[in-house]
Amino acid sequence: MILATAGSAVGLGNIWRFPTTAGENGGAAFILIYLLFTLLLGVPGMMSEFIVGRHGRCNPVRAYIKAGGRRFSFVGIMGLVSGSVILGFYSLVAGWCMYYLYASIQGTVLGDSQYVKHHFEEFSSGILVPSLMAVLFVLMTHHIVIRGVREGIERASKVMMPLLFTLMLVLIVASCSLPGAWEGVRFLLHPDFSLVTPRVAFEALGQSFFSISLGTACLCTYAAYFNKEVNLHRASVQIVSIDMLIAILAGLVIFPAAFSVGVSPDAGPSLIFITLPGVFQHAFPPMVAYVVSCLFFCLLTLAALTSTISLHEIGTSVLCEETRLSRRRAAWCVTLGCSVIGIISAVSSAAFDSFDQLTSDVMLPLGSLFTTLLVGWVMSPRVVIRQLTSGGRYPCRRWQLRTFYLLTRYVCPTLIFLILIF
Repeated sequence: MILATAGSAVGLGNIWRFPTTAGENGGAAFILIYLLFTLLLGVPGMMSEFIVGRHGRCNPVRAYIKAGGRRFSFVGIMGLVSGSVILGFYSLVAGWCMYYLYASIQGTVLGDSQYVKHHFEEFSSGILVPSLMAVLFVLMTHHIVIRGVREGIERASKVMMPLLFTLMLVLIVASCSLPGAWEGVRFLLHPDFSLVTPRVAFEALGQSFFSISLGTACLCTYAAYFNKEVNLHRASVQIVSIDMLIAILAGLVIFPAAFSVGVSPDAGPSLIFITLPGVFQHAFPPMVAYVVSCLFFCLLTLAALTSTISLHEIGTSVLCEETRLSRRRAAWCVTLGCSVIGIISAVSSAAFDSFDQLTSDVMLPLGSLFTTLLVGWVMSPRVVIRQLTSGGRYPCRRWQLRTFYLLTRYVCPTLIFLILIF
């Protein structure tokens, strides 16, 4: 379940958004600030959701009621709604990745820059094919979730997470072996603090929050399956470390190749679907470019799938526990609802943007804010300490407990409030 939870945090935000944001904000200096905020916000925020989830040992709606009473049920409901909406519109972008994997295998995404740009614009502006790919991606997720936690989610995570690491390492070797690639490595790892501005700090803060799925109830849902032997602090550090490592490895895939052919690191979101296919074609011999393109979009598809599984499990677990539906029927309800949202997002870009803004700008920060306030101020310290120490198995020193409460009571709420304002 640690791998599964890490998979819920690792997604397109690491492999698509992180290199794009780092490229637009100065590279290494941005990454250092991002690491700092991840330690101050990511680890205690994740631990807070873990405490609520394992204390409740049930779906997130009921877990928040157990932790803080019925007045906190809205936090679980907000996590359920935001997770379902995100799964719907996220499946559209995940479907783009799956389509590009299919097109890479066919060899139709390699060509001159104008051809690649036209190919993406024609595909993404359509309705039928993007809708179909979004629904297929939700069905892939559904197939894993209906098999249950142990036979479905755990088994899939044991395969997909090591495979994701392996693909990244292969792509890093290919990218860093190109002439001029070390300029890209230097951009990623050598900080220039003259580039740091308040906007860069805010971007790093936002990336540290969204990259580990805080506020979606994914972490709370998975924590309900943790056994009593799981050390919540160690698990949080492990998962955050995996998340950060994947993000930096993604930069080592993209930036050396981009610098090798003279592509600007701040090319923006188009970097993945328009710029990189051209980079692969110019940087590698034709057959190698074909293989690298297939591997890269396979990597994107896997990263998206590890996240959609956790988003799907939120709704499935709630319906299973709160109704008389079987797991299979509950999963079908989630699948159908999210497929409709995915199709609406494909039909209307305005709807896509609205779904994104509602969840990312409002629901996720509010959910995480109330979770840290719940754990820091409302829950009994005895309950919190019992979860932190796993019932006394892992003793917690006084300074460690004081630090945790300092972060959850003051630092995390302040940082999340800044995210809401920004």
